[in-house]
Amino acid sequence: MRALSFDGTTLRCIGDHPPPVVGEGEALVRMRLAGICSTDLQILAGYMGFTGVPGHEFVGEVVDGPGPLTGRRVVGEINYACGRCPTCQRGLGRHCPHRRVMGILAADGAFAEYLAVPVANLHLMPDAVPDEAAVFAEPLAAAFSILEQVSLDPGDDVVVLGDGKLGLLCAQVLAGTGAAVTLVGKHAENLALVADRGVATALLGAWAPDGGAGCVVDATGSTAGLGLAMAAVRPRGTLVLKSTVAEDHDLSLAPLVINELTVVGSRCGLFPPALAALEGEAVAVTPLIDSTFPLAAGVDALAHAARPGVRKVLIAGQ
Repeated sequence: MRALSFDGTTLRCIGDHPPPVVGEGEALVRMRLAGICSTDLQILAGYMGFTGVPGHEFVGEVVDGPGPLTGRRVVGEINYACGRCPTCQRGLGRHCPHRRVMGILAADGAFAEYLAVPVANLHLMPDAVPDEAAVFAEPLAAAFSILEQVSLDPGDDVVVLGDGKLGLLCAQVLAGTGAAVTLVGKHAENLALVADRGVATALLGAWAPDGGAGCVVDATGSTAGLGLAMAAVRPRGTLVLKSTVAEDHDLSLAPLVINELTVVGSRCGLFPPALAALEGEAVAVTPLIDSTFPLAAGVDALAHAARPGVRKVLIAGQ
């Protein structure tokens, strides 16, 4: 099969990559569309020491699996939990110490014609949701995870830093609570995508943190983002770290103690709220698409996605 393969140094498109071995409790899924996110780009920079087929955002069709799933469109959660350990028994399979993670840790991912996914991780995609929206299920679930962890009320002052793909999704999800959300970013064209979705916007050069926001979400994907976020949140406010940044930094964390901030790390989320939002068009996702590349040009797709200001880049399976 055709697949993108990363050996720890070089990403290549291979035409005769071995097809996935489907284990017990797994289904074989034909990838229809896959999305590129910042974590994929960090994988190629050495994050997690991953080798294999990257990619973890996808919508596909089950070609071999349980009868009710065969031929159906699906999306999938990326953490493959053991289901037996104490962490899993507490309902925290996303944090299973023995987990594999699609395209990130010890499991091949979605930048291939086919992938093997545990049946327990698959979710049927409503027929009304086109592939171009369905492929956003995983990052949209990650945005909804904030609401699993932080309680927001109408009128609460919220700042989202970063107008990349994840920041645009987070701003819309949080605005859906009735909170007063301001999205701060570097790209006027990105900010304009959510200006009619109940989100106030501000260009970074014309905005400065004033230490008055009750909740600040850092979705910048940069080492500078945390410093801005700490300066923007008020004493005893909540700071949500949404970006996975592998780079080292020497930022003093003393303000976290001095201002008695609550710091929340936020990663993956549950799929049902995301699927409901996609079906109800409560969040606009397709305007975030920059371009679509065929799998054969997947190396070029990731190079394009790494350019500053580029929004969501998709890879088409067939």
